[in-house]
Amino acid sequence: MMVNEYPTGQQSNLKHGFAATDAAAPDNADWTIDQGWESYTAEEHGVWKTLFERQSKLLPGRACKEFVAGMQQLPMRADEIPDFHQLSEVLMQHTGWQVVAVPGLVPDDVFFDHLANRRFPAGQFIRKPHELDYLEEPDVFHDVFGHVPMLMNPAIADFIQAYGMGGMRAKELGVLDKLARVYWYTVEFGLVQEEGQLRIYGAGIASSRTETVFSLDDASPNRIRFDLERVMRTHYRIDDFQESYFVLRDLNELLELAQIDFAPLYQRIATQSELQPGDVLAQDRLFTRGTGSYHRAFE
Repeated sequence: MMVNEYPTGQQSNLKHGFAATDAAAPDNADWTIDQGWESYTAEEHGVWKTLFERQSKLLPGRACKEFVAGMQQLPMRADEIPDFHQLSEVLMQHTGWQVVAVPGLVPDDVFFDHLANRRFPAGQFIRKPHELDYLEEPDVFHDVFGHVPMLMNPAIADFIQAYGMGGMRAKELGVLDKLARVYWYTVEFGLVQEEGQLRIYGAGIASSRTETVFSLDDASPNRIRFDLERVMRTHYRIDDFQESYFVLRDLNELLELAQIDFAPLYQRIATQSELQPGDVLAQDRLFTRGTGSYHRAFE
């Protein structure tokens, strides 16, 4: 299948969807580098402007109010790539987070350590003009435009820190794939109920022109009430649009997840069958049962 517009900027060579890289490690053990903001070219700022403006037109009425509020409070505008130091100053005042520059995807242990210490590792490079809708790994637009506004929200801020703290434990237990699914179906591709409507909070959707529309409007995907064990059993797609989206009742539900001891869950789901991205179970609480038409067209 040829995917012309891959929505997240991540491809099938990624380990667990967000970590591991073949690139040489930078000098710093934590893989951080200087953003080099002064080195961005006019063309690179122009790519940011194109992406920023088209998403800003799409997201009103689609993104959750917390995303919109985060965008309004941050030093982030259309005409230039944001300065990570300026972003961090505002984030620190609100939720104690900061943005640190990395050269791209980082190893699992580095990724989890950053999150556990309220540091969000963001790629400092930006895609080329011909890659607006297709990229092999997350760039500054995905990481900053997609993720950082939600880090202004206390529920998301605490949840992602808890995720980082639990990541290495999951790796030690050999169940990192199960925990990665929680991150994928929440932080990256989550939907939330808001005043009786479904809204976007996941960065993989918010930073993608095509998935912004597909996730809410298309008849193809399932939209299913979030259930932790169900999500931990469910594979996800990293090569195309999602076949299922999971919906939180509100963002505070993530705070409840941050307090859960996952160890018994890992043991329980080890005896249960794995689920494919498009599966629908009899016990699922459905907002929309998808037609599956988009993905069947490529079978």
